[in-house]
Amino acid sequence: MIEVFDDWSEHYRKRVNGRLQLVLSSLRSHVGSDARLVDAMAYSLLGGGKRVRPLLVYAAGELAGAEPGQLDAAAAAVEMVHCYSLIHDDLPAMDDDELRRGQPTLHIAFGEATAILAGDALLTEAFTVLAQAPQTQPDMRLQSILMLARASGGNGMVAGQMLDMSMEGTQPSTAQVETMFALKTGALLHASAILGVLAAGRGETDPLYGKVSAFAEAIGLCFQIQDDIIDVTSDTASLGKPQGSDAARGKPNYALRFGLDHARQRADDLYQSALAALADCNHVAEPLRQLGAMITKRNH
Repeated sequence: MIEVFDDWSEHYRKRVNGRLQLVLSSLRSHVGSDARLVDAMAYSLLGGGKRVRPLLVYAAGELAGAEPGQLDAAAAAVEMVHCYSLIHDDLPAMDDDELRRGQPTLHIAFGEATAILAGDALLTEAFTVLAQAPQTQPDMRLQSILMLARASGGNGMVAGQMLDMSMEGTQPSTAQVETMFALKTGALLHASAILGVLAAGRGETDPLYGKVSAFAEAIGLCFQIQDDIIDVTSDTASLGKPQGSDAARGKPNYALRFGLDHARQRADDLYQSALAALADCNHVAEPLRQLGAMITKRNH
């Protein structure tokens, strides 16, 4: 089953990478696009990564009955938003990181101002891509745009990032940390899966929507807890970014705050909850289940 999933995930990584390259090519061909800006966007967007969020789009979309061509736009859009967030997270005013995916961060390679603008461009162009998605139902397209906007903004990822900064050097409770995680990381992961369901034309009243939503909420929180475990237990070479950066900045790392054993148990509990949400789904849900396993068991 692992080999089958590896083939499946590699196929869709190549597919979304191809779509991202088309987006960049379109920008390059536009008379108003500065080559250095597009180069900076490409440096981060095509510089590696597990493509977990696009894979969630494809896996949930397959389960909902969508064709790959209906999912490409959403898969590209969520990766563009994710990439923008990494660029801005790495900036000197935020986490001040110099390494990302084993390479110099964008502001080190291209300068801080260009990095800010490249992040801005990726965020806004993501909505251009999603707005042009070839979905037959305009209301599903509108719901998709709204879902991504809410997950990305002041009631989602950005709100979580603000909470993350405000918690530095404090002793937050489990509930406070998990709320921050659900916004900072979980919101975009949840949106990714739901975008796959919406692309199939299945809205909030569809029973599958609720099942995928419950799966994605659990696995989104699990993802960030596992990230915190890895920050404590892995090394810089495996991570592709500085190991132990959370402790160095006094950030609310789940494993450091509540202990490795508790963090590992909580991650496993969330993984089991995610699987339970898909309990009555057939074999078409297997890629989602395997993604859950990959998120829970990864070491980088």
